[in-house]
Amino acid sequence: MRSRFIAPLIALLALGGCAGVRYPNYYTLNVPSPVSATPGAAPISGAVLVQEFRAPAYLRQGPIVYRPEPEQIAFYDYHHWAEDPRRTVTAAIVRDLQQTFKSAALYDGRGDADFLLTGSLDHLEELDNGRSVSVDVGISAALRNLKTGDLIWSGVASKTSAVEQPSVPGVVAAMSRELSEAAEQLVASLRNELSRSAISGR
Repeated sequence: MRSRFIAPLIALLALGGCAGVRYPNYYTLNVPSPVSATPGAAPISGAVLVQEFRAPAYLRQGPIVYRPEPEQIAFYDYHHWAEDPRRTVTAAIVRDLQQTFKSAALYDGRGDADFLLTGSLDHLEELDNGRSVSVDVGISAALRNLKTGDLIWSGVASKTSAVEQPSVPGVVAAMSRELSEAAEQLVASLRNELSRSAISGR
């Protein structure tokens, strides 16, 4: 007889517990397509492979990062990345390089190429400064000649901008925009260096 009442009671307690559960929201970086390369500029001869970008441990944990103070790192409990940001920035760099080189692809441990590009996602954070909110995005990369082993180029791109919409989606949108511009800036620097090297005969 007691079991007739215990089972419904357990079910009600379970429902009450579930009502208090909060699940994370997931976000993706939507990196806009870059502006086309300089009109009439011929693609650089050779093939380049891009190794997946590295990142500090705190950017690889999943939650979106914010800094309540310049020296403090904190994580959103219920706002996470749906995809590892390293993959997003790597894909953006490959896409930009495809407008610069005759061939550009993600390095998967195979394939023959003339160059290898390695890089790092150094910053991808929300910055809280009193009433204002901004984002900080920073990436760095280096290009090596696989035939000679020489380091041909290295560069850093850093972008900081205010968040127009004070919300997590607004922060993600600002990060996406600044990441696109930083990637484009890095690839432009690389192209300029290779163009100077070709002109000088180095």
